[in-house]
Amino acid sequence: MRALPLHLDPGSDVRRSLEQLSREQGAAGFVLSVVGNLSQAAFQCPGRRQPTVLGGELEIITLQGTLAPSGVHLHLSFSDPECQVWGGHLEPGTLVLKGADLLVGFLDPAAPTVTGNAVIGNSLVEHSVVEHSVLDHAVPGRAEPRVALGVSPDCPFSRRALRLLRTLGIPHRIVDPQPGRPVPQISIDGHWIGGYDALAELHGSGQLEPLRQP
Repeated sequence: MRALPLHLDPGSDVRRSLEQLSREQGAAGFVLSVVGNLSQAAFQCPGRRQPTVLGGELEIITLQGTLAPSGVHLHLSFSDPECQVWGGHLEPGTLVLKGADLLVGFLDPAAPTVTGNAVIGNSLVEHSVVEHSVLDHAVPGRAEPRVALGVSPDCPFSRRALRLLRTLGIPHRIVDPQPGRPVPQISIDGHWIGGYDALAELHGSGQLEPLRQP
């Protein structure tokens, strides 16, 4: 992996800038860190058809997700002047106020990549469903829960993933997350699934039902 600093001037569109950077680099990667503020934030809230747009002096708290020359999938959280925190999928129209400095990690093009129905971080590489054979049958002799999660207590998407599994009554175990990758990190029967978005998509398509406790 190689780390590349990115400074965004006032008025820069955060999402468009990261899309352009990934195309220029010709590689996939993810955001490692960010500091800065915004004059406007455009983000997609869960369950809403249109993005939410807020203006003002907004302080960036987190920006995480994945980048690729074909597109980006990023989650933004920020604070307004009343210290109320907002967040969701980063959309075009998120504009820098005074400046923003990011550190982006790009993967070595020679390194193996995940393809097909697998997921990198919180973003689906291809929006295809996981094969039913992975979920429909338990592994013989497996006594531990089939679902494993690498989570962070400070990550809202980790908390959402845990809440979803508990609500559905799906047994799961917590594991140490792999360093350098966004959380949550979810696998089923040892097969890499991805992050919260991938888990929610499986739930929406009914594929988590075989994992529920009788």
